[in-house]
Amino acid sequence: MRIALLGGTGDIGEGLALRFARDTDHEILIGSRDPEKARGAVAEYEDELADRGAEADVKGFANEMAADRADIVVLSVPPYYVGDTVEGVADSLDSDTVLVTPAVGMQGDEDGLHYHPPSAGSVTELVAQRAPDEVPVVGAFHNLAADALANLDNELDLDTLIVADDEAAGDTVRTLANEISGLRALEAGPLANAAEVESVTPLVINIAKYNQDMHDVGVKWI
Repeated sequence: MRIALLGGTGDIGEGLALRFARDTDHEILIGSRDPEKARGAVAEYEDELADRGAEADVKGFANEMAADRADIVVLSVPPYYVGDTVEGVADSLDSDTVLVTPAVGMQGDEDGLHYHPPSAGSVTELVAQRAPDEVPVVGAFHNLAADALANLDNELDLDTLIVADDEAAGDTVRTLANEISGLRALEAGPLANAAEVESVTPLVINIAKYNQDMHDVGVKWI
């Protein structure tokens, strides 16, 4: 299976790329608006993986080309770019493509970060509105610390919540997430529940802010 990470040169993109590349047998496609930047990130990721004795199939492309080649497309871009990113690659998506978004709308002040969803109700629902009608959208990987993902010396013991209206697409992403060592994917219902899932992210960031020994806070449901 081919997994494209659009904006895969950023923090969450790097973490997911390294984990997918090390822990799965899938082909990883790093996307960027600048294909040279994507290829530069691939070289860095390959060096990081090689240092740990891991061989991986990672390639860099412009976002549109990465999406066109992928079975799963992850929008690893900031929330204020997701709509434009989806529209920019819409012609590369079809009913066989699963579109995944981990983005969360937040605003910060001196007290910390606060959930700030778009008018659609959640970033996940915004993506669903902007995506072609036939493309299934799944929300996943929202509450994971990018630094914790990117540090391969860090052994994960975390959960990620999956929201999807399309059962088959949700199952595909849940299976993929479970392939990452130390990550467990749990169903959280349809896209209408995405706001509740997304709103956990500023909470865990604020916990990290106020507790010096809890830099990479995550969630484990028991």
